[in-house]
Order: sequence, then C-alpha cells, then structure tokens
Amino acid sequence: MATHEQELTEPVDLCTPDGRRLNPEATGFSRTPLHTGNLRGSWGRTKRWDYWAVLAGDLVLSVTYADVDYLGIADVWWCDLSSGAVGGHAANVPAARGIALPDRPGTEPLRYRSTKLVLDLVDDIGGTTITAAWTERDGTPGRLEARIDLPPGHESLNVVIPWSDTRFQYTSKHQARPAHGVWTVGDRTVRFGDRAVAGDEDDEPEAWGELDVGRGRWPYRTRWNWGGGAGRSEQGAVVGLQLGAKWTEGTGHTENGVIVDGRLTKIGVELDWTYDWDAPMHPWRVRHPDGSLDLALTPRFDRHSKVEAVVMGTEVHQVFGRWSGHVTTDEGEVHHLSGLQGFAEESRSRW
Repeated sequence: MATHEQELTEPVDLCTPDGRRLNPEATGFSRTPLHTGNLRGSWGRTKRWDYWAVLAGDLVLSVTYADVDYLGIADVWWCDLSSGAVGGHAANVPAARGIALPDRPGTEPLRYRSTKLVLDLVDDIGGTTITAAWTERDGTPGRLEARIDLPPGHESLNVVIPWSDTRFQYTSKHQARPAHGVWTVGDRTVRFGDRAVAGDEDDEPEAWGELDVGRGRWPYRTRWNWGGGAGRSEQGAVVGLQLGAKWTEGTGHTENGVIVDGRLTKIGVELDWTYDWDAPMHPWRVRHPDGSLDLALTPRFDRHSKVEAVVMGTEVHQVFGRWSGHVTTDEGEVHHLSGLQGFAEESRSRW
C-alpha cells in the first residue's frame, strides 16, 4: 500500500509569508506534526479545530474546540453505547470570541470558561490532558478527567490537501493513543483505560484517544467521510485506523493510513466506501482497490445531527461500532481485525 506522496521531514509553514496562499513546499505528508498554520486573511473561509474522541468500550467521549471564523465551538459529548443514553454540553460562541487556537497545534493550552462549561486541553511532551466540568440539560453536573498518552516514537498521519493555492487543509490525525481517566455524570462514575482500578484485566476494556487537528481554508460547500478506530489485531499488535474519502478526491493526496505498533503505513489512493446514508445503522465497508485493506464497521449507535442557519448548515451521520477485516503494512504484514472499537461518518456542510 505504498504511497506516491512526498514525505516531509522538516518543519514547514503551511502558507506563504503573507498567510494567504498555500506554500508549495508544505504539500505532502509527515509522520509527526511539522506544519505551522500561519493563516491570515480570507475571513469566513479559515477553519481551525482540535477534536478528540475517546473510545472506551461502551463509553464514547468527544471534545471539540474550534474556531470557524464566524463561530466558535467548545463542546463535550458522551454516549453510553449499551443504552443509547447521551449527554454533555455544547457552547456556540458568535464570532468565536474567546476561542483561540495556536498556529502550531499543541503549543498552547486551549481553554474555555462559561457558567455551564469549563474546558481545558493541555499538551506536553508525553501526551494531552483533558479536564472538563459541565452542566447537563437537566441540571446534573458532569466531569471528565482524561489523559491521552503519546508513546515515544508513536507516529501520526499529517497531510496537506490542496484544492487550490487559496483553498487547502492541513490535517493531523492521531489514532491508537492509549487513554485513561474518569468520567462522572451525577452519581455515576466510569473509570476507563485503567485495568488496575478495575481489578480484573478481562473485564476492563482498553481505551484509545483519537485526535483530529485541522488548520485550513475551506470552500463553502463540502462533503467528507472520516473513519477511525483502535485496538489489537488477532496477532496482538496495536492497530490504529485512519480512513477518509470524498473531500480529498482529485487533489492527488489522501488522509488514508494505518498505524501498527506506532508505525504509519501511508495509503496514497482513494479508498472505496460502501454504506447507505438513509440507513446508517447498516454496515459501512471501506476497501483498498487492491484488497490490501478490507474493513467493515458494524454500527451500535448513530450520532445524527442536523443544523440549518442563515450562513451555514450541516448534517452528519457519525456511527460508532466495531471494525473487522484486515489491513496490510508497508512491509507486507497482514493484520486481521475482529471487533476494533471505532467510528465512521459522512458530513455534508455549508460553512
């Protein structure tokens, strides 16, 4: 599954010095984050975000911190896949006042404060700490304390998608990063990724952090697929899945790859996605044209959202479930997967 895409190995600015156009030297992929998103101008088209998901057995968590120019978002969401119960708190901030993300992702804490949500995302050399406190719609208090480790040498998929020299996106996707922490809503507490606390290794599922960093300048209408997941192959390796489609077509670059025991295999071709938008709880299949990757997600929950506003609108089906199938590394090793925690989505947006 080798790629034709240029591999970058040195730090690079995303934009030309004026911050308005894509720097040609930034196009390519890297195994660690190397890009500085020095975006300037083009108000309304510039988008910056950090999105975290934590996959912890029956518990799924997500945290969003975003500035899409005319709107800021600070959001904590959770779902109990066994019951379908959901909760959390979303803050939508006009003109993104008080929401700020650094040009170089991970170099400054991300913080938000309101009467109903307090959120902190703090990076260090060994990982990311997420703390949040919020009020549910019914007034119940919630709290999250999570640590997502960054093991030494663990690689990620970092790539620039160039639609043109004025429309482009840098994305940094991190999969299969070990997570552990505590989630509490009301009188219910769940500890995840900490087998010693559970006292029984067979009963405590492993937990994984998945990160999507975005810095770019987008067209008004977009559609994309994104899929991810993490767990252990039947051979015992830790496997992370990073799968995309639609938004990268025609650019000559993709956000596709697999991470096996911390090592990235970059996939340079578009993958074939098969699913039914009108029946999202049916299986989602993703396949490499040569068969070296063939995966199917069996959904357990559909996080369906639809928003229509004056200048923007979005509809998303994001399904959470289990991946099965196989992937192949650059070295030709085939890893068989059965029941990996994960998700897949289609997003249709005017933004």
